[in-house]
Amino acid sequence: MSVTPSLSLSYSLVVGRLRAAGCVFAEDEARLLLSGAQSDADLAAMVDRRVAGLPLEHVLGWAEFCGLRVAVDPEVFVPRPRTEFLVRQAVARSAAGAVVVDLCCGSGAVGAALADALGQVELYASDVDPAAVRCARRNVAAFGGRVYEGDLYEPLPAALRGRVDVLAANVPYVPTGDVELLPPEARDHEPRVALDGGSDGLDVLRRVAAGAGAWLAPGGCLLVETSERQADAAVEAFVRGGLTPLTVADDELYATVVIGLRPR
Repeated sequence: MSVTPSLSLSYSLVVGRLRAAGCVFAEDEARLLLSGAQSDADLAAMVDRRVAGLPLEHVLGWAEFCGLRVAVDPEVFVPRPRTEFLVRQAVARSAAGAVVVDLCCGSGAVGAALADALGQVELYASDVDPAAVRCARRNVAAFGGRVYEGDLYEPLPAALRGRVDVLAANVPYVPTGDVELLPPEARDHEPRVALDGGSDGLDVLRRVAAGAGAWLAPGGCLLVETSERQADAAVEAFVRGGLTPLTVADDELYATVVIGLRPR
């Protein structure tokens, strides 16, 4: 990756500051900061924010996700590389023209990635966090997506009931007692509502699974990311919701996804 020539002499200084702050990938981060800075003052401010612990994606204003540059505003959940596995699973089970809903959409990264991969889709998303909704609207606009503010299914158009082919839900699944154990980047700079899944981490997942049947089309599927240790309990929630469950995992990405099919 090239850097702005007028800032190239700052590279070693930036790397040194990032290393001192504990950034494991200091060299890569320095290149990204240099390429994104418009001036020396801009670069200094970006480095200061990163050294202070702000997630790199919030400093840059974007995250790379499924080959897309997704806008990520401050205080909005940063899409994780492991969630690309959920997107791949959804793509494999759908086609162009699908009706897609991205619940707990955060920045809208999952919905945007699905629309990008599938071509023309009917895309909807929702999130309870107003900052996330504003960010997601920017990210899905190019795909004709619509984003609604509210709790899970509540703000979605009633006309979607029984029509959804792909329901992707990257729900919060960190147990309440473990939130304080998260890295400071997440714990201090991402909204708690996007992280805290309740006492066992599955409160939101259970609600999503319980309501999915009313929204899915016959043969449609719900896909939810969870952890390996929570997968069995998640499967039970899917069964109670009338869905036929399947658990898939990617050891390299440390990703676990539970898929639920609505019977035809």
